[in-house]
Amino acid sequence: MTYIIKPANHHPNLERNELGLTRRDYEGTISTLCAGCGHDSISAAVIEACYQLSLSSDQIAKLSGIGCSSKSPSYFLNQAHGFNSVHGRMPSVATGANLGNQDLLYMGVSGDGDTAGIGIGQFMHAARRQLNITYIVENNGTYGLTKGQFSATNDQGAKSKYGEENLFAPIDLPTMAIQLGAGFVGRSFSGDKDQLVPLLKAAMQFKGFSLIDIISPCVTFNNHVGSTKSYDHIREHNESVSSLDFVPIGEEIKASYKEGSKIDVPLHDGAIITLEKLSKKYNPLDKGKAIQGLNEAEKDGKVLTGLLYINPKVKDHAEILNIANTPLNQFKEADLCPGKSKLAQINASLN
Repeated sequence: MTYIIKPANHHPNLERNELGLTRRDYEGTISTLCAGCGHDSISAAVIEACYQLSLSSDQIAKLSGIGCSSKSPSYFLNQAHGFNSVHGRMPSVATGANLGNQDLLYMGVSGDGDTAGIGIGQFMHAARRQLNITYIVENNGTYGLTKGQFSATNDQGAKSKYGEENLFAPIDLPTMAIQLGAGFVGRSFSGDKDQLVPLLKAAMQFKGFSLIDIISPCVTFNNHVGSTKSYDHIREHNESVSSLDFVPIGEEIKASYKEGSKIDVPLHDGAIITLEKLSKKYNPLDKGKAIQGLNEAEKDGKVLTGLLYINPKVKDHAEILNIANTPLNQFKEADLCPGKSKLAQINASLN
């Protein structure tokens, strides 16, 4: 695969964040995806979120599987750690890396085929184990690299570019993640930067499994009349449950809100995600109502977006397993092999 490197030079007066970095410093290679692909908008949103959070790229690990979506990590965070795994196996690689060094911020990028198809088993266990990862699904309802077959997330009755009708019921990943115990579940649209960027920022700061299912239309195979994953269809059927703003710890809340109630949800590090509730019936802290809302939206042919569910009290994978705070890759031989006397104490304690 050929990668086109962007020129390193940029204007000296570009805006800089707290680390002195510009948005250009968070970019990657030039995209080889189709012009107009929603995945490129997601990459731009990731760049913006990392820039606003003043994250250091060397403290981030980005992982992916196979598919158009799994190519996109090449297009952002050029200085971050990275691993491109085989089809559907990104969660297991992320689990191993996380156990080796939980100090990094893990970002998994997958697709609807990579996650809801061959990788669904690994996705389910990563969610139920509270793997500390921001899991991004770039969901276009189609297998774009293999010429447009329906994926498992495509809606029943939707038509392909070739006029075929999808005969099977879809898998809804946010509903599944909530049922499995994921602590942070959101959905957004690649064309809604105002919603997607703060949602990404909140997910990156959440300690535990964070899923963001992002509807990302495929302009080549799934952007036609009859598709339920097209730009026009999502714009017409998008129903947002919340207008989001992410407030990092120590910063004053600066967002202005229109009429409607607000709810502040604290995250593990003291940061707050502030929600403007557009529906009085919707509460992202209520697991049952979150699933009910998703089910009702599906029946009405709507796409529910925003922060769908959050549980700020969950423990992440490392905390559940009582793993040492020191990354395993930093242990020395003396720590791993304490000697015969210590081993004798351990054996004695088992009697």
